[in-house]
Order: sequence, then C-alpha cells, then structure tokens
Amino acid sequence: MASVRFDKAVRMFPGAERPAVSDLDLEVEDGELMVLVGPSGCGKSTSLRMLAGLEELTSGAVLIGEEDVSDLPPKDRDIAMVFQNYALYPHMTVADNMGFALKIAGVGKEERRTRVQEAARLLDLEAYLDRKPKALSGGQRQRVAMGRAIVRQPRVFCMDEPLSNLDAKLRVSTRTQISALQQRLGTTTVYVTHDQVEAMTMGDRVAVLKDGVLQQVASPLALYDRPANLFVAGFIGSPAMNLLEAKTAGDGTAVVDGYALPIDREAAARSTGAVTLGIRPESWRLASGEEEGYPVRVAAVEELGAEAYVYATPDTDVSHDLLRQVVVRVEGRPDLPRGARIRLTTSPDKVHVFDTTTGARLTP
Repeated sequence: MASVRFDKAVRMFPGAERPAVSDLDLEVEDGELMVLVGPSGCGKSTSLRMLAGLEELTSGAVLIGEEDVSDLPPKDRDIAMVFQNYALYPHMTVADNMGFALKIAGVGKEERRTRVQEAARLLDLEAYLDRKPKALSGGQRQRVAMGRAIVRQPRVFCMDEPLSNLDAKLRVSTRTQISALQQRLGTTTVYVTHDQVEAMTMGDRVAVLKDGVLQQVASPLALYDRPANLFVAGFIGSPAMNLLEAKTAGDGTAVVDGYALPIDREAAARSTGAVTLGIRPESWRLASGEEEGYPVRVAAVEELGAEAYVYATPDTDVSHDLLRQVVVRVEGRPDLPRGARIRLTTSPDKVHVFDTTTGARLTP
C-alpha cells in the first residue's frame, strides 16, 4: 500500500487557453478512499489519468509512496484502473478476464487461479467464472472489472466513474459494495465521479474541483457543513443549498427582497454590503403566528412519505421565476396547495454567508 501526492501538478493541452489541471496540490493517505468530484470539464479525470500515467504532466510531480512516478510508464506504477465502460474482453470468460493481467505479468497458473478465486469470493462472482461478459448484467460486469483490478494487488486503485453506466438502483447498491470492499482491502483508492451524492456517501475525503483548480478538500460532512466558497456550497448537497442575494444591515441581519433574515454578526461585520446567503433546505422552518418571515408562494410539493420538499418562489417576484426557487424540507405530509403563501425563517447559525463578488466564505 502507499500514499499518493500531487505536487503542483499541471496539465496543459496543446492549443488550450488554460490548464486542464492547474497547480494541483493534493495528498491521499495510505489506505484512504479519496473522491475527486466536480462538473464536466473540471479536470478530475485528467488528474486521475496523470496519476495512472495516461496523461503527461506539463509541470509538477506525482508521487506514489515516496517515489516520483511522473516519468514512469503506466505498467511500472503498480496501479490498477477501473474504467467507466468495463473494458472486458468479450471472447474471454470471467475468470480469464480477471486473470489476464497476471498472465501477461508471468504469474504462474496456480497462483493466478488462487487470486481469481479469492477475488471472485469477495465479489460474489464464483458462479459466473465460466461465463462470457455478454451473459452478465451491467452490475456483474462492473464487479468483474473490479475483480481484474483486485487480483493484481496494486498499491493504488484508480476508478474513473465506474458506476455511470448502471441504472440508479444498481448504482446505490454497487457504491456501498465498493466502499465496503475498499475498507476491507485497505488499498489506497482515487475515485472520480461527477455525482456529488456518490462522492458524499463513498469518500473518506472529497476533493472538489472547478475549471482545473482544487476548491476544497475535506470530509463529506465538513464540505456539507462548512463549504469554503459559493461553488462548493452550490455543488455539494441534494437538493442544492438555497443561495439568496442580499445586503447586510447594521443589526445582524441581511435583507433579501425587502425582508430581513438573521445572520452571524461576525460575518456581517466582514462583509462590504453585498452578500450571498446559503441556507440548506432542512435549515428553513415555517414561521408561525406573528413571527416575521421571508414570504414565498408554493410552486410544487414533492411528497416522499416521511418528509416532503416544498419548492417555492419569492412572493415579491410577480413573474414567479422558477430559477429563483427556494427549496424547503418539511417533516411529515404538509397540506400546502400550489399558490399558497407561506413565510420562512431560520436561525443565524444555520445561515452561511459568502462574499458575492469573490465567492469566499465569510461565516466563521
């Protein structure tokens, strides 16, 4: 096993205006599952391919353990790659697919068989070893691709969106299997996905990238509770955090559409006036009685049984612009017809405050 370190790693493609990956400084601890997440084109797959040796570095270095592998070919880096499209040989059986890399490496037949059997047992594939890939489901093929990586007993697993070809239900079950398997094996793993829910549920830590630049790296809950900037705040969480443009007042509040919401006084003191408030759907509550609140009108209610999500538009917006929707999580089954006027409130410790111009977090 080994740690992984990106040391000011840069990848600039010929003819590009900006680097695909810019000065990436990131350390993955020995045995850790690190998830790289971000929108399409953010540089996450390029970063993984730099680690695997499939993309050359323009500058900087990539280290596995204490060894600088920047100039080593992929076959000498002792990594195993799991791809989005499985990349299985259709004419080979499951057992042959899983053991092929070992055969190329000159591993003896008996040891190959033993390693394949052990991996098949881990992945519940023992009954399928004699089948061809075309006779398997998508989830089974993905497990075969995992098995092919496991039998090599590498220092590092590199996984490039391995679940994106699976349906939603299978993705949920497979991601828990991968997490459990990684913990059992203890192999350092770098996992790329565009799905922030996948990132939150799988990673020991999560690195968020945008336009080739690392925005924040932290545990999933730390990202959720204390996003470093507006991009991370809007990207992490499902449904997404409500982001409301506001202006701070001198009394520890911020004014949104003419209505005051309480915010942290220290954050208010740091602002220059124009701020963006971030409020998670679960941080809202319905104002009661004479309590002041932010008035909105219900556009739709998403009933989930034990809870519901209320989608509303500001009451001051006569056009009811759906792009300005506010999302509220409500316990139980609220009787809120479309068009109903409700008032929302929250507490200062539930409001994230960001500088609108720079996107930086102002809340302590």
